[in-house]
Amino acid sequence: MSETPTAVVLLSGGLDSATCLAVAKRDGFAPVGLAIDYGQRHRCELDASKRVAEAMHADVRTIRVDLRAFGGSALTDNIDVPKDRGEHEISSEIPVTYVPARNLVFLSLATGLCEVLGAQNLYIGVNQLDYSGYPDCRGEFIASFQNAANLATKAGVEGKGVTVRTPLIDLTKAEIIRLGTELGVDYSLTVSCYDPSPEGKACGRCDSCTLRKRGFEQAGIPDPTRYA
Repeated sequence: MSETPTAVVLLSGGLDSATCLAVAKRDGFAPVGLAIDYGQRHRCELDASKRVAEAMHADVRTIRVDLRAFGGSALTDNIDVPKDRGEHEISSEIPVTYVPARNLVFLSLATGLCEVLGAQNLYIGVNQLDYSGYPDCRGEFIASFQNAANLATKAGVEGKGVTVRTPLIDLTKAEIIRLGTELGVDYSLTVSCYDPSPEGKACGRCDSCTLRKRGFEQAGIPDPTRYA
């Protein structure tokens, strides 16, 4: 009997990445979650990533890379997190919660872990519908990164390169929640808020909370989020 192939899943501890972990399991992989401590102010998501991985009986690794060193984002610098914005305002521009080159950095780290583990599949929960403001969540970027990764790595040159899988990229937040619910994801374990309380409760007012709340409403599924 052949061994179950490994896949690396970027696991922030949020709703989308938790769903991605469940999808990787559904697809027949033994997923290894990769959580990244990048100096984010919403650090409770790191604990959430461990809870999610444990609930799904998956391994999780944590890597530290301090993106506070150059700041430039409300998630890593002394910049206010936007609150109480409407849906049109959220999607009309690249928001200040964008972290410069974050997914480029994260995917590079995950590609390195793939090489070490001999994994040829990398899952990331990017979405270009409900948060079109982030340039590093677009399909064009993912395709370009995969090409670059397979040119730059030993595994790629030897014909064992990585495939970057984005199963959520064209789904609405409601569709993502329905999918995860069907796969048994416990969303009460996840953290999406950009400005949570010290106890890890969601503010309910940042862009991420707004999109999450709307997603549960449209999915017709009770929202298990703990709000401050």
